[in-house]
Amino acid sequence: MTYNPEIHHRRSIRLQGYDYNQAGAYFVTVCTQNRACLFGNIVAGEMKLNDAGLTILRWYAELPNKFPDIEGDEFICMPNHVHFIVVNAVGADLCVRPDLCVRPDAVPAINKGEHTGSPLHGVVQWFKTMTTNEYIRGVKRNGWPSFPGKLWQRNYWEHIIRNETELDRIREYIRNNPVQWESDKLFVNPA
Repeated sequence: MTYNPEIHHRRSIRLQGYDYNQAGAYFVTVCTQNRACLFGNIVAGEMKLNDAGLTILRWYAELPNKFPDIEGDEFICMPNHVHFIVVNAVGADLCVRPDLCVRPDAVPAINKGEHTGSPLHGVVQWFKTMTTNEYIRGVKRNGWPSFPGKLWQRNYWEHIIRNETELDRIREYIRNNPVQWESDKLFVNPA
């Protein structure tokens, strides 16, 4: 079937009109295809990464090497998804939406044509590509469980972190994710 924009359209979950190249902090969630549990297990409220999960962790740690203006913050690899925070343009003000900030010194938004950092979609795409390639090598060389079609779901979820309070709340959510595994309604434990 050929592409028909009248039938085949995907609603973007990105914030309309927002420049994801600009400096700021972003909370990202990426899920495996069909929520397959491939990266380890939760044992007594703690994530126990298998070799595949350790590979995912390693590629997250590589983000600042690939994108010098990206700094990694909190990260968790769960059995079937990852949560992480990245800061675009190291040292950036966490109030990335000046029009929503209540700071008196907030400045106008950056011009759309001005590139100030690595685009978030490029960072996530690179992470998904590198982890997929490594996982495929693990399937071939080490007998890791194979996956149907794609390792990751096509899209990802992101949230623009608007201030320090929100950053702290999201960090806490990420840290507590393994403890919440059994009751997580969004990432239902398929076991």
